Amino acid sequence: MKIREKKDAQGKMQKNKYSLRTRLRGWFHHGRFIGFDIQSIIMAVLTGLTITTTVVMGFLIYNRFKLAIKQTAVSNAESMIESTVDKVDTDLAGIRQISNGVNYNIIQEYDISSQEFSRQFSLLYEVNVDKVQSMALYDNSGKLVAAEPVAVQKDKVNVEEQEWYKNASEDIENMHFSTPHIQDLFQDGANRYYWVISLSRSVDINDGDKPVNGVLLIDMKYSVIEEALSRINDSSSETYYYLCNRDGDIIYHPRRAEIDRGFFTEESTEAAVYDDGTYEIKMTGGTENVVVSSIAYTGWKIIGVVPESVQTASINQYRYYIITTVVILLMMLLWVNRIITKKISKPILKLNESVKSYETGGTTDIYIGGSSEIRHLGYSVKKSYEQIEILMQEIIRQQNERRKSEMDALQSQINPHFLYNTLESITWMVEANRNTDAVFMISELAKLLRISLSKGRTVIRIADEIQHSTSYMNIQKVRYKERFATEFIIDEEINDYCTVKLIVQPILENAIYYGVGNMDEDDGGKITVRGEKKGNDIYISVEDNGMGMSEDVVRNILVDNNKVPKHGSGVGVINVHSRIKLMFGSEYGLKVYSEPDEGTKVVIHIPAIPYTEENRERLERQDFGRGMVTDEEE
Repeated sequence: MKIREKKDAQGKMQKNKYSLRTRLRGWFHHGRFIGFDIQSIIMAVLTGLTITTTVVMGFLIYNRFKLAIKQTAVSNAESMIESTVDKVDTDLAGIRQISNGVNYNIIQEYDISSQEFSRQFSLLYEVNVDKVQSMALYDNSGKLVAAEPVAVQKDKVNVEEQEWYKNASEDIENMHFSTPHIQDLFQDGANRYYWVISLSRSVDINDGDKPVNGVLLIDMKYSVIEEALSRINDSSSETYYYLCNRDGDIIYHPRRAEIDRGFFTEESTEAAVYDDGTYEIKMTGGTENVVVSSIAYTGWKIIGVVPESVQTASINQYRYYIITTVVILLMMLLWVNRIITKKISKPILKLNESVKSYETGGTTDIYIGGSSEIRHLGYSVKKSYEQIEILMQEIIRQQNERRKSEMDALQSQINPHFLYNTLESITWMVEANRNTDAVFMISELAKLLRISLSKGRTVIRIADEIQHSTSYMNIQKVRYKERFATEFIIDEEINDYCTVKLIVQPILENAIYYGVGNMDEDDGGKITVRGEKKGNDIYISVEDNGMGMSEDVVRNILVDNNKVPKHGSGVGVINVHSRIKLMFGSEYGLKVYSEPDEGTKVVIHIPAIPYTEENRERLERQDFGRGMVTDEEE
C-alpha cells in the first residue's frame, strides 16, 4: 500500500525534493493545470470578441432591415386600405343616392297606384342595374307594393320578422345596411340565389288620399364590395384585408369559406373595437400588425392584417446576404487574430517551456526575451527558482530534524522504572540462590535491551518487536509469579514488515497494570497478542480479560492524556498512537475497545511495508518519494 500524504500540521512537507519543488512552483503554471496555454486564451478571447461583435452587428443590421420591411409592409397596407375605403365609401354613397332618388323623386312624388310611379321605379332600377340586384317597397303591414325586377314574392315570407325591415321600422330617421346575405324574397324560375347587402329605410307612401308608412329596400349586389376587396387581396402576398361591421360581424373575408367550415378563425370582434390606426397584437403563431380604417356613415371597418410571416418572407434573400457577409468577415478577423496571438504569446510560450524543462529536473536556464514586461518576468522567475532551491533544501532539513526530534522525545519518555524493578528482582534471586531464574531474567533483559537500543534505529522488523514484547512478558510473569497467562498468535507472514519500535510493550504494560496485574491466580487472567495482515495493512492487537475501562476513559484515552491514569507505562497509548501517526500518517494509529469488568482490546494499525534497508532508511528520514516499495507495488 502506498503511504498517503500527511494531513496533520507537522506532516505538510512533500514526499521528496522533486514533488516539493513542483508544488512550490505551481502558482506559475496554474493555466497549464486547467488545460489552456496563453496562446489559446488570447486566441479564445479575441475569437470570442470577434464572433460576438460580428454577430451583434449582423443582428442589428438584420433587425434594422426587418423593421424597415415591416414598416414598408404596414405602409403598403395603409395605402391599400385608404384607396379601398374611398372606393367602398363611393359605392355605398351611390346606393344611398339611389335610395334617396327613389324616396324623394318617385315615392313622394307619385301615387303608388299610378303608371308613372311604376315607370319611374322601373327606369331607376334599369339605370343602376350594375350595382343594384333588386328594389322593393313594402307598406306598414309588410305587404309588397312594388318590386324591380318584377317578381312574385314567395309564399310564407314574413318580411316583418326580417332584420332589415325591423331596423327600418324602429329607427325611421336613418338608413340601415345589413351584412351580406342571400336574398330569398322572390320566386326565381331558375332557382338562383343572390348575395346582397340590403339598404333599408322608412318612407312615406302616397296611396290615394291616405298617406301611409312603408319600408324601401335596396339590395346592392355583394359583388360590388367583393370586387373592391378581392382586387387588393389578389395584389398582396400574405397580407390580407377584410370588411366587418362595428360588432365584428364579417361582411367580406378572402378566406370566408374556410371560416364557415371552421378551418380558420379571425379575431374580427377584437379588431372591430379598435379606433382607426395601426396596432401590433400577439397571436398564437407570433405577432401581426393590424391596420384599421372606418367607412363613413355605415361604421364598417376595413381591416388589413400583416402577419409576421410577411416580414420573414421578405428578408429570406437578404438573410443569405447577411450570413455570407458575416462568414467572410469572421474568416478575415480570425486570420488577423491568429497572427496577433502568435506575436503576443510566442515569448510567453518560450518562457513557459523553459520553466517546464526546469520542472522536469533541468537547469535554471530560464528564457529571457520579448517585451520588457516578459523579460522582467523571466528574470524574476529565474531568481525565484534559485531561492526556491535554497528554501527547499532548508525546509527538508528542518522538517526531518523536527520529526526526528519529536520521535526521539517520545522514545525517551519510556519509563525506566521497569528496568529498576527488574534489576532488583535479579539481585533478590541471586541472594536467594535462585541462579537459574536469575540467568533467565538476565537473558530476557539482554534481549529486551538489545531490541530497545536497535543501534539507534526507530524502524525495526515486526519479528523483533514481537521478540521484545515476548521478553518483556517473560520478565513480568516471573515478577508477578505467574498470576496471569500470556499467548502470542502472530502470522509468520508479517514478521518481515516494518514497524516503529516499542509500540507493543507499553500496551502490554497497561494491560498488566490496569487489567490482569491485580487479579488472583485463580481468576484466570490472560493477555493475548495477535498479529495479522489484511489487504495492504497490518493489525496487531493486545487483548486482556481484566478490569476494563469506563466509556469516558476510552473516549479520551487517545486524545487527552490528562484524563487517564499516570501510573504504569508513563506515556501509555497516547505515546504509541502519536509515534505511529508521525511515522506513517494520520490514518494509522490505535483503536481502543473496552467495557468495565469485561476487559480491554487495543488494536495497532500500520501499513504493510516490507522491511528492507532502503525502506527503513526512507522511513527514518521521512522521505516518501520515489523508491519506496510497498506491498501494493510489489
